Amino acid sequence: MTLFSASGTAATNNSDTRMVGCLLTGIPGLEHLHIWLSIPFCTMYVAALSGNGLLICVILSQPSLHEPMYIFLSMLAGADVLLSTATMPKALAIFWLGSSHISFDGCLTQMFFIHFLFVADSAVLLAMAFDRFVAICSPLRYATILTSTVIGKITAATLTRSFIIMFPSIFLLKRLHYCRINIIAHTFCEHMGIARLSCSDISINVWYGLAAALLSTGLDIILIAVSYIHILRAVFHLPSRDARSKALSTCGSHVCVILLFYIPALFSVFVYRFGRRHIPHYVHILLANLYVVIPPMLNPIIYGVRTKPILEGAKQMFSNLVKKLN
Repeated sequence: MTLFSASGTAATNNSDTRMVGCLLTGIPGLEHLHIWLSIPFCTMYVAALSGNGLLICVILSQPSLHEPMYIFLSMLAGADVLLSTATMPKALAIFWLGSSHISFDGCLTQMFFIHFLFVADSAVLLAMAFDRFVAICSPLRYATILTSTVIGKITAATLTRSFIIMFPSIFLLKRLHYCRINIIAHTFCEHMGIARLSCSDISINVWYGLAAALLSTGLDIILIAVSYIHILRAVFHLPSRDARSKALSTCGSHVCVILLFYIPALFSVFVYRFGRRHIPHYVHILLANLYVVIPPMLNPIIYGVRTKPILEGAKQMFSNLVKKLN
């Protein structure tokens, strides 16, 4: 009901669009299932918040986990919490309350943080791949290469790169003239969804978005792949079978996280630009929502189950907590 009443005031010119804001419809074609869809999405969001929150607490509370690998993992958990929080609360408000309205500036802000956090997530995965590369290929130099200073520089570079890549998109959207109905068939605001509301030429937005994705995420994927080629070569040359098994187990967890993160995200990006005529729109929107909650939900499970030091750290943290309570 909220959507239909609001759509009557949908903007038809530049000033109205910026004053009235935008309307997010949810998942097009599946509006009658919004209540039912909200159940798994809410469950996954709560699981992502609790799992990543627990992971961060374990890493921070256990001095034995204050190593580069686990510091990067805590950074990934923090980015996952923020990414899912940038999208899910609004999506659930649409599903439950029909709260489809969002201001134009609010839409731009949400768009910026979603893409900023996605690029930052990708950079953290690259840093984790570099960490494994150094640990396995140059173990004697590990402590001298990945110092606290280097980790700080990697963190600063991650945030700076994400900001530089995504900040221009705000101005690319603000320069456009908006004269169409301001309804976005999505659960959250993203760059091309806002750009398609315009009646101006958006070719710059299309190519900038594609270039930003390829030069940031695409480059990260290539560098991660190169790192793992070298890692696998080094692993299979290890003399000890136990050492090979331990290295493959640690890397296996990371590879699972990488595949969970990149496959649905890249599929969503390319479908939205090139495959809209061949794939139902609701499939794209569902995937876009899944890639911001499924990896954050599964990452703590993968690392908690497959990484013994984190499992032991969690046991120690709860043991210390019980002792304090008693």
